[in-house]
Amino acid sequence: MPVTPEQIIAKGSAFKGREKIKILVIRLSSIGDIVLTTPAIRCLKQQMPGIELHFLTKQKFRAVTIANPYIDKFHYFGKDFSQTIKAIREEQFDYIIDLHKNLRTLRLYLETDTKTKWYSYRKLSLQKFLLTKFGINAMPGIHISQRSLNTLKPLGIKDDGKGLDYFIPAEEYIKKDDLPMSHRMGYIAVVIGASYYTKKLPVEKLKQLCGNIQHPIILVGGKEDIPEGDAIATVDPVKVYNACGKFSLNESADIVRQAKLIVSHDTGFQYIACAFQKKVLAVWGGTSPKLDVEPYYGSAMQPRYTNYIVPGLKCQPCSNYGTKTCPKKHFKCMQLQDMDAMTREVMKDCGL
Repeated sequence: MPVTPEQIIAKGSAFKGREKIKILVIRLSSIGDIVLTTPAIRCLKQQMPGIELHFLTKQKFRAVTIANPYIDKFHYFGKDFSQTIKAIREEQFDYIIDLHKNLRTLRLYLETDTKTKWYSYRKLSLQKFLLTKFGINAMPGIHISQRSLNTLKPLGIKDDGKGLDYFIPAEEYIKKDDLPMSHRMGYIAVVIGASYYTKKLPVEKLKQLCGNIQHPIILVGGKEDIPEGDAIATVDPVKVYNACGKFSLNESADIVRQAKLIVSHDTGFQYIACAFQKKVLAVWGGTSPKLDVEPYYGSAMQPRYTNYIVPGLKCQPCSNYGTKTCPKKHFKCMQLQDMDAMTREVMKDCGL
């Protein structure tokens, strides 16, 4: 039988002289994957009142959770993981929840106090390998966020159905003057960035989409996306505003929060949009919803997304995370995307 939060609190800490239960949640990367852990973080904090909840991630992803009110203390690491291990050992956690499960977290497991109880989520590496390399779908059909929540069942934690969270620091909200006058009455956000080539629509396809949409558009991405954003904006420099590289991660998240609708590749902003309960048109290339990573809204919320996938491609998905080039050299998963259908849906959902 699962241990209830009340029984855990009554039992007290495994470490003498301390009344509070201390729990560490680990998700080292990336932006989207960290956002996908937020239901587990919220449910832990709300269903186990009085716990001290810590979170471990890479220093470069500090901005993703820094404003999360459910986290009591943050731990970040850069190049020296040994120092991180030392700091974690000194905390003497009662429970560590590993939602990443890689060689670093295995090392941490081997070097932490034996009194600390570990729980790890089902990473499904074999199932993903079979799907991406041989087209054999042995995935369980359980979303990665739900698998993270299932990891907490031994602690008596249940899914509250409220979906993802994203919290923007007060000082990083977008001001009206930060956007062009032409976009202050409403816009569509098109997320043009992604971590790998095979997760991104070619520039010409994005130019076609933005040229066809008769509504103000803001392009969202990082500094590395500036040249492509500039090229896309040439279809109509007034209608299309290239915000890539102009704003911080959280400011860009606020641009997504205020958008009427989001068109996004398989990237972190897709899930940030879900956290704000925004309609998402999710564009899939080398990766796929079959990997149990499609837009997630929570069982108590109304799903608001459409997956755009080229049908009938036996080579899709070809990777868990995307690749630098198309393994088949044809890149049909993006080159054959139906931009007219995407345009029609954008216009319809925006009442245009």
